[in-house]
Amino acid sequence: METDEIAREILDTMLGYLGFVVQVELDMSRDEASLQVLTGNPELLIGSRGERLDDIQYLVNRIVQTQHRNAPRIRVDVDHHREVQEQNLIEEAEHLVERVIHSGEPAKMPPLNSYHRRLVHNHFTDHPLIKTWSPPDSARLKRITFSLRQSPS
Repeated sequence: METDEIAREILDTMLGYLGFVVQVELDMSRDEASLQVLTGNPELLIGSRGERLDDIQYLVNRIVQTQHRNAPRIRVDVDHHREVQEQNLIEEAEHLVERVIHSGEPAKMPPLNSYHRRLVHNHFTDHPLIKTWSPPDSARLKRITFSLRQSPS
């Protein structure tokens, strides 16, 4: 049995024991192993800021990794919540970038976790006018700064 199928079974069983009636599907549209939970009441599984969803994903990954040490990380989403959140984050970053390009002044995003910072940094890696920067400290939440690239003289 593949690790993503094992993770699907673990997640389905765990949510069933907690009393949730859900459908868990493997999401093959992404490069990484991903599970999509479909439910009529996503708020209970997501939490007010996605903290429950993060906890569920953490538990699934810990259980899978106890059975398969080198298993890839499994992404868990509920009713496409993470997808929408990531699209909104990139749109917010693009609005800030437009402001930086027009004003020439640096701008900062709100504090983000490492996963969201990685998404934003990767999105702007090849941007010809903008560079991104995060402080190198060990804080869990950090702000990304957008600024104009120095023009080669």
